[in-house]
Amino acid sequence: MTTNAVARASSRLSEDTLLEMFWVMLLSRRLDERSWALHRQGKIHFHISGMGHEAAQVGTAFALNRGVDYVHPYYRDLALVLAIGVTPTDFMMSLYGKQGEYSSGGRQMPSHFGSKHLNIISGSSPVATQVPQAAGIAFAIKYRQTCGLVDPQDTTQPRVALTCLGEGSTSQGEWHEGMNWAGVHKLPFICLVQNNNYAISVPLGSQMAVANVADRAAAYGVTGVIVDGNDILAVYDVLADAVERAYNGDGATLVEAKTYRPVPHSSDDDDRSYRTREEVDAWKKKDPVLRFRRHLEEIGVLTPDMANDYEVRARAEVDKAQATAEAAPYPAPEDALGALYAPAEA
Repeated sequence: MTTNAVARASSRLSEDTLLEMFWVMLLSRRLDERSWALHRQGKIHFHISGMGHEAAQVGTAFALNRGVDYVHPYYRDLALVLAIGVTPTDFMMSLYGKQGEYSSGGRQMPSHFGSKHLNIISGSSPVATQVPQAAGIAFAIKYRQTCGLVDPQDTTQPRVALTCLGEGSTSQGEWHEGMNWAGVHKLPFICLVQNNNYAISVPLGSQMAVANVADRAAAYGVTGVIVDGNDILAVYDVLADAVERAYNGDGATLVEAKTYRPVPHSSDDDDRSYRTREEVDAWKKKDPVLRFRRHLEEIGVLTPDMANDYEVRARAEVDKAQATAEAAPYPAPEDALGALYAPAEA
């Protein structure tokens, strides 16, 4: 099922909200660019980028009840978690592995996002493991509502569980198990597949025999939607529908956002070995950040002076985050020996 929303949810977004969405996209891009530079300078050991995915992620985040609904992200979801409430300083502390790092005290690799107070679930390095976990969370949401433990209309309670992954991860068995569980139990669950055409170096055609990930939705009994992942408003429309479907008890949605990563898979990858520069350059012309900026300028919401102010502000925030992380101490070696689990409640 492709989307051409009849009554576009995005048409109801205020100018302030549109500008906030642009701000998060821009901040994520500048933070991402700085992370690459820090790696090349030898100041950090690893970075995995979300460049090119900003529209898919920010459009998704703004359709949720941010900080209340559960989100189980994957490693490329920098813009998504920034939109939910993770700060540039939080992310920089993770890159540097410094004491007080927000997600794990410096134990996790960078981009293994996790924040209890924002309902962001910490993920693992094996891909697709987050899918059955997120489906399990969705089951718990439905169970609590069904048993009368919470009011299903209470906006202070989580009412949907979202998880994200790349199209390559849909080759894993965990993805199929999670999707099947979501379909069987008609769960308030959204699976966002950010299809950027490559599973590290393996192209889409070598990963699956169908044209679209969303074509598989019917096999699980869930709604399947394909959307232009570089169009933030189209993504918002599709996710707003998926959230409403979940809130109303109408089951799960599999969303396939077609996008592209214009950079290597990670700081340890050389993408020149599996794709041409011509291909990459062609996709750079579809950059989602520039695309949304042009749209906002065309409708009179964003002026060139405002855009420049956003640039200055974004670079200042990234500078501050970097300086804070570099000044912070590293954890003591003995800190690695304790606090692996939450303390038992009395």
